[in-house]
Amino acid sequence: MMFRITHCLLTAMIVMPFCICRGEDCEDITRLNLKHSFAGTSLEVRLILFTRQNDSCGRLLSPDDPFATPTFNLSRPCTFLIHGFRPTGSPPVWMTDMVKSILNRSDVNAIVVDWNRGAANLNYLTVVKNTRPVAENVTRFISQTGLNLSSIHMIGISLGAHISGFTGANFNGRIGRITALDPAGPSFRGKSLDERLDPSDAEFVEALHTDMDALGYRDALGHIDYYPNGGSDQPGCPKTIFSGSKYFKCDHQRAVYLYLDSINQTSQITAYPCSDYSNFLDGKCLSCERFNSSGCPVFGYDVTQWKEVLLKLGQTSTFFTTNQKTPYGKSGYKVEIVSWNSEERWGYITITLKNSTQETEARIDHKKLKFEQYSEATLLAQFERNVYPVKTITLKYVTGNAFTPRYKLRVLRFRLTPLKSGLRPMCRYDLLLEENKDVTFRPISCHHSNF
Repeated sequence: MMFRITHCLLTAMIVMPFCICRGEDCEDITRLNLKHSFAGTSLEVRLILFTRQNDSCGRLLSPDDPFATPTFNLSRPCTFLIHGFRPTGSPPVWMTDMVKSILNRSDVNAIVVDWNRGAANLNYLTVVKNTRPVAENVTRFISQTGLNLSSIHMIGISLGAHISGFTGANFNGRIGRITALDPAGPSFRGKSLDERLDPSDAEFVEALHTDMDALGYRDALGHIDYYPNGGSDQPGCPKTIFSGSKYFKCDHQRAVYLYLDSINQTSQITAYPCSDYSNFLDGKCLSCERFNSSGCPVFGYDVTQWKEVLLKLGQTSTFFTTNQKTPYGKSGYKVEIVSWNSEERWGYITITLKNSTQETEARIDHKKLKFEQYSEATLLAQFERNVYPVKTITLKYVTGNAFTPRYKLRVLRFRLTPLKSGLRPMCRYDLLLEENKDVTFRPISCHHSNF
């Protein structure tokens, strides 16, 4: 759909998120509505170009003569942005920010693949059938223009992730990078490699899983797979159907906003390789020795710094936790507690860190913790913000048993080590924690001893 400048000036701020006119025609993703979804739409694929020269005014690329668009420069790398299922017909609300953020980071041809006519249909299975033809359209464009395959980065959400995979497979995996943002699960679970995204579809494939128990895909699909908060329920998302449409899409869409956070470098999140989320929360996967001096990879846009080692390691599943809104990155600490009760104790620990101006709290309650005499319990504490250097630490021990006597936990050593490299661990010795009571202290330097 084409908008002339007179119409655009009137509607740009209201209905056209891409359309800020500069005396030329601007293009937007096709805007449809529920009426179209009920009736069903026939597939039409449009490629809309944004560059640093026209970051707010999309230009339609002709499949027959893309070079007729003056801002298309073959020497630039190309980033393709591919949306997924659009049951309401509306354009993705995140696309504007994604385009601008990518262009702010890199001088590329940012090409939005608009297949809303074909994605807007209440029959999901019909939309799934359209993914192959969309990939064929993108494949044809790449072939006709002679783009440098290794400089291509495809970012696809949901069905767009598998479209990226199909496109990459058409070039025998020679395109540079695929970023799959919560790749679609329905109709793809249990399928063979040639029927879905897989690591052979590009030189480097990363997949982010945020809704694997519903709309997303559970199993690993890339050279590195990220499972924030375990890969399913995301913090801040509704837990009941009474929240309306947000209940269905919040976890799924979180993948986009987490990735946007990484592009904008709002916060840096470390992705810890681990066998599963439970072991990660238990603090069993905080060592990054396999990555040598480079340390564990960061999540998202800048992970390619670890590309070579990840390719050597094969498929790597990683875990981290996030806040419920941007900045999503948390501040992590390894917690080691040596208790010296004569009898074992069970319970939860809450840790509060405070500096001169701020405080932050972490409740370690994913499971009941076991404290044994002269045994070290290793835990992971994730705080919403970084308050280093820490002035005071407050501990609270809770059993969660309302009808039992109040217990005490005797701590021989408490050690708190920042996961951020280069920061010193903090200790305290000989503490008595009474159930449900705060114990506040100033941390001291750690002694070198077995306990």
